[in-house]
Amino acid sequence: MWEACNLTRSWNDPNKDINRKLAFQAELFFVGEIESQIIASAMAGYDGHRGSVFYLAIKPELQNSGYGRALTTYIENVLSNLGCPKVNIAIRTTNLTVIDFYSSRGYAQDDVISVSKRLISDV
Repeated sequence: MWEACNLTRSWNDPNKDINRKLAFQAELFFVGEIESQIIASAMAGYDGHRGSVFYLAIKPELQNSGYGRALTTYIENVLSNLGCPKVNIAIRTTNLTVIDFYSSRGYAQDDVISVSKRLISDV
């Protein structure tokens, strides 16, 4: 599903990412199903300061059906119940549809940049 939603890149191995998530804060790995079919997923985290969401995906043919809103609201509630004051969501700058989706949900672009450094190569 992540590939169908264009969330993966050559340097990210989805299987390794899932296994890493299941080894750390597995309770913040969310999977939505209908009739035993996976239709949604997301990885969240909370470090005591900020929450984060990565890989939020809704099966393409079910997008714009309310599942993204429901999953986002659910994650916000889970993080809020953990005492999380703010959530950050990583969105590729080229994904304008998703940027619009989160804007409609009250999210705003922060005046920051995201920098990264690979510590483990998945390639």
